[in-house]
Amino acid sequence: MDFGAINPTILIASLMVAAVPIMLAALGELVVEKSGVLNLGVEGMMIIGAIAGFVTAVHTGSPVAGFAGGAVAGALLSLVFAFLTQFLLTNQVATGLALTLFGLGLSSLAGQGYNGIKPPATHAVPFGPLADIPFFGRVVFGHDWMVYASIALVALVWWVLRATRLGLVIRAVGENHEAAHSLGYKVNRIRLGCTVFGGAMAGLGGAYVSLVRVPQWTDGITAGAGWIALAIVVFASWKPWRVLIGAYLFGGITVLQLNLQAAGSRIPVEYLSMSPYLITILVLVIMSSGRGRAGLNAPAALGQNFHASR
Repeated sequence: MDFGAINPTILIASLMVAAVPIMLAALGELVVEKSGVLNLGVEGMMIIGAIAGFVTAVHTGSPVAGFAGGAVAGALLSLVFAFLTQFLLTNQVATGLALTLFGLGLSSLAGQGYNGIKPPATHAVPFGPLADIPFFGRVVFGHDWMVYASIALVALVWWVLRATRLGLVIRAVGENHEAAHSLGYKVNRIRLGCTVFGGAMAGLGGAYVSLVRVPQWTDGITAGAGWIALAIVVFASWKPWRVLIGAYLFGGITVLQLNLQAAGSRIPVEYLSMSPYLITILVLVIMSSGRGRAGLNAPAALGQNFHASR
């Protein structure tokens, strides 16, 4: 059934694909912020993951190798951020913004000569007759393996943070790093590990953009997805399952505005195109407010540097 020129089956299936990059990046940033670190360099890590994953996949002929390359590139860039903020004690906000600018510039340089090249295809998981079921076949059983892996990662992060000792330690460091240190936990090491995980997830999300979402390389291909991921973490109140909902919501807004444009909506194209970013700005404004952060149950030590000697 079509509503005007918009097919709801295609719309829902498309939003599930559109949500994957921001879901992965937001999930990684959630873990980072749970440990008390505020990394605004998600956009930079995503686009580095996008170009690294694209180049790796093109030269190896394997999309799996491409996703791995993107994750490694994002993790390596996050190591720079972790070194500067956790050991040199630089300002986390300024360092994260610098990381984004660095990532955008480096990706543009590394991507020269790759425009117009198609990466190896990432095929849908073969579910056989299940894929032919009306509506559900396309929506549930018509996706590549990364769509299902992203949902599984949400469940895994939720379980780790809620039901394991590691999750308890991460949450303790994010709430009160002084108390965690007094109990013998290595605060900087824990935050380093969380930051690297967040970078790997952002890089994986970026690789998905260049290998599946928009299977090609162009400068600025992530188009602000990292900022949307940051907003989703706040929107989700630092809870993994709400990240899933937020990613589908923002992915739905992005896909819907594209469908409305294609359907010849009377709403000006400019308004439709900027709608996801307007919502992102509103959420980030709330995040910048101390009262807003407290009201959203943000980790108490979020953005605060730690040094064992003080």
